[in-house]
Amino acid sequence: MTTPNTPTGPDLHPDPGPDPESAFLLSAYTRLRATVTTHTTTHPVLPTPQTLTQTLSSLPSAPFDLPPSTPSSTLTHLLESILPSLNQQSTSPYYYGFVTGSCLPIAQAADNLVTALDQNVQVHFPQSSSGWVHSSATFVESTTLSMLLSLLDLPPSRFPAKTFTTGATGANILGLACGREYLISSRLSSPEKSVAKAGLVKACIAAGVADIKILTSKPHSSLLKAAKILGLGEECVLDVGQDDKPWRIDLDKLEPALKEAEKNSAACIIAISSGEVNTGRFATAIFDMPKIRSLADRYKAWIHVDGAFGIFARALPKTDQFLSLRACVAGMELADSICVDGHKLLNVPYDNGIFFSRHPSTLTQVFSNPGAAYLAPPPSSSAAGSQEDGIFGPLNIGLENSRRFRALPVYAVLKSEGREGMEAMFSRMVFLARKLASFIHNSEHYELLPETENHVEEDIFIIVLFRARNEALNNVLVDRINQTGKMFVSGTQWQGRKAVRIAVSTWRVEIERDAKYVEGVLREVAESFVEA
Repeated sequence: MTTPNTPTGPDLHPDPGPDPESAFLLSAYTRLRATVTTHTTTHPVLPTPQTLTQTLSSLPSAPFDLPPSTPSSTLTHLLESILPSLNQQSTSPYYYGFVTGSCLPIAQAADNLVTALDQNVQVHFPQSSSGWVHSSATFVESTTLSMLLSLLDLPPSRFPAKTFTTGATGANILGLACGREYLISSRLSSPEKSVAKAGLVKACIAAGVADIKILTSKPHSSLLKAAKILGLGEECVLDVGQDDKPWRIDLDKLEPALKEAEKNSAACIIAISSGEVNTGRFATAIFDMPKIRSLADRYKAWIHVDGAFGIFARALPKTDQFLSLRACVAGMELADSICVDGHKLLNVPYDNGIFFSRHPSTLTQVFSNPGAAYLAPPPSSSAAGSQEDGIFGPLNIGLENSRRFRALPVYAVLKSEGREGMEAMFSRMVFLARKLASFIHNSEHYELLPETENHVEEDIFIIVLFRARNEALNNVLVDRINQTGKMFVSGTQWQGRKAVRIAVSTWRVEIERDAKYVEGVLREVAESFVEA
């Protein structure tokens, strides 16, 4: 039985035929794929200076009168003038400069769907008893986040607060903001005086908190950026790393630092670098997290894990080859909050970050969106999330009030690859990194970093840090490698000297092929420099 005014029959969705919009988009994507394929097989990893010059000369110049063009001619401009000067970080297996994933085909297809339907994932509408629904996007997002927790061997019930954001920087801001709120609120007699309500200065005074310290080891720069944004300041970040392994949290330094903070009326966030950006090494070992959790509870501290890429060591197969790595990420379920990057090892499109927390009330206290009646959820749900299904409204638990459907490419990858496929992909990355590390360790031209008496292959995750033994070559090594056009690496500093970092994070890895290729490039660079 139908309700009045409800269209029925074959005219409900008449066949539009080859309408102009569909015809243009089909043609555009066909041309795009043909151009990308040709570009990938005939061009180096980075654009040439000449290509960049051609692109810049094709751009409009001031004054910008903006004369109209056609979609077809504009597409030609994009494909012929802009595309050639873009790098091949997604299409080449030899882009190693940053921890940058490629884009799995299924993720790209899902992202096309995201753009085509252009869902704004902001308000969660639970299923209505009156018979209408708004969108499945928030339901899919909630399911995706639970799937990801399962992949990472983290109990979904332990992390009820979860959301997508721009990346690890955004997720670190969420984590430190929640930590700041929790530390101060737990010391207050009234929630009306919290940071979210009264502001940082008034809340700190009311709570008797003179300062907030972030205790960490070799933090990523985004942690310092987050500290600045949140009004904590760079100076609040204190290094409690081991002297000989600076990426490792030193428990013998951590407790005295917590005691000193307490003595000076300071509250503490303990930030765990689960995957240090230069070495790929980890802040903790197998028994560290329970000890850190115990200290955090004793001193009322918040534990935040920056697991941008390192957290995926928890998704490696449970075999002897990965026991050492899995030990480094043991106990992460004891953290109060965890930051993850999707656009790194998950190989989904930019931008994609994930945040997990054990404290939904703290997250909503900080990020709820007040005073917007037009964004109010329906009466059957709370201000932050539905009372019926437990899904939080995204605009009340994150930085953005409007954002794209970031969950769908992640959902597509997890659904397509499954646990077995994800394990295999991560394993290939690790095995290639270990092969390259062994080659460099045994090379007469290069030195593997950090320096150790014995190279332990099992310590290598996805990053290989090294330098040239010849100091003159080392000073120009990054440029020499990148000038070949065959691969791309990025430079960094280690113990005051220049170093090179290879980060293996693409799904395109073929271990033997890529190891042979990279070893050939490194030999060529070293031998040609010596000859010159």
